[in-house]
Amino acid sequence: MKAILTVQNITSDFVTTFWTPIFVAIFIAIVTYALWPRNKNDFDEAAKMPLREE
Repeated sequence: MKAILTVQNITSDFVTTFWTPIFVAIFIAIVTYALWPRNKNDFDEAAKMPLREE
């Protein structure tokens, strides 16, 4: 059975092979940034922000 080339197939292949690894890398970078020990104080302060009375 021969594969039929359509715009949908080409687009799907492009998204799968190009954008998926990029988005995975971006996700890993965001998680790494959020869990980096140097940023702990900043995130702790941001978490307490709604509870502050000013």
